[in-house]
Amino acid sequence: MSVAVDRDQQFVAELRRIADDVAGRHAEQVDRDARFPFEAVDALREAGALSALVPAELGGGEISLAGVARGCLELGRRCAAAAMVFAMHQIQVATLARHLEAGSWFESYLGEVAGDQRLIASVTSEIGTGGDLGRSIAAVTPGEPGRLRFEKQAPTVSYGAHCDDLLTTVRRSEDAQPGDQVMVLSRGSETELEPAGTWDTIGMRGTCSPGFVVRAQFAPQQVLGFPFATVLSESLVPLSHVLWSFVWLGIATDAFERGRSFVRESARRRPGEPVPAGTRLSRVMSELTMFGAEAESALRDFLLWSEEPGRERLQTMSSVLRFNNLKLAASEQAPRICAEVLEVIGIAGYKNDSPFGVGRHLRDALSARLMVANERIHSTDAGLLMIAAKER
Repeated sequence: MSVAVDRDQQFVAELRRIADDVAGRHAEQVDRDARFPFEAVDALREAGALSALVPAELGGGEISLAGVARGCLELGRRCAAAAMVFAMHQIQVATLARHLEAGSWFESYLGEVAGDQRLIASVTSEIGTGGDLGRSIAAVTPGEPGRLRFEKQAPTVSYGAHCDDLLTTVRRSEDAQPGDQVMVLSRGSETELEPAGTWDTIGMRGTCSPGFVVRAQFAPQQVLGFPFATVLSESLVPLSHVLWSFVWLGIATDAFERGRSFVRESARRRPGEPVPAGTRLSRVMSELTMFGAEAESALRDFLLWSEEPGRERLQTMSSVLRFNNLKLAASEQAPRICAEVLEVIGIAGYKNDSPFGVGRHLRDALSARLMVANERIHSTDAGLLMIAAKER
């Protein structure tokens, strides 16, 4: 066994422990009170998990993306909010780590993430853009002497009030086109969050994602130098779809396990009698297996294409379609599996105080369709289908 494989296995085992012993113990309260999963995030910090994707030479864990994805699944089995916070933070870390310039401010910053276990949130959505991540209204403008600033109206900022730092997309300058964007890393001490909404939602309540007007002043070197279009296609979009899918797979996996426990309990109460629910659960298992296979396949593709010279495959239209389709499939399969498990279990699955309850799972999984709305992705895919066919 290689050192890297052993390191990954230990990491996943530790996240499984945190999921079982910490995140799962507080998940019902986190959901009921729509509060941040402090206990789980504190445990992740203590384990050094927030720097899992930071290179070892910068003090990080240098865990593989596959190890982090499986960690997302483990957390998703117990607390979807804790899993999504972890996944979204890792997306930001991986995006920075994949677009580093030697000796840059960001290289030093990732060392701080490792040393201080800093939690990073993102500010990508913006009022007035219709959910299009490729456009911004807010722009970098001159600030105090030697500083830059921006002001952005964001309809949602996941765990923004609980993070240490924020990674925000804005136009490069006041006269830049909407698509000419950059990413800015602002520390919490440099950032003002003016509340612009509440977060009383059906599911994913513990992500604490209300809207904010985000204002920041920062040094020029805190602007990531790489063109945002490259960052978006090579990292931000595919990483988001892959890690989100593993969170949703974790939710669906635990719903299935509750269904299996219910069927086993039913069989014990009626020894020798057929259990019709078992046949229905077998069909659910087939769907869950296909869901898991699709998530793993997309992960392998991303890792393979990331190692190709220039990461050119990740910049193609066919790559956009590949990871968009992962998101579409995963976001539809997760709530469907949870709903089918509910039908298998019946009223015991509908009750919140039942050990077989899957109401929280279903509510959390429904959010998947809205995280970059499926209708927007279908619209994008429709425009790419014929063009992408020419790339093959």
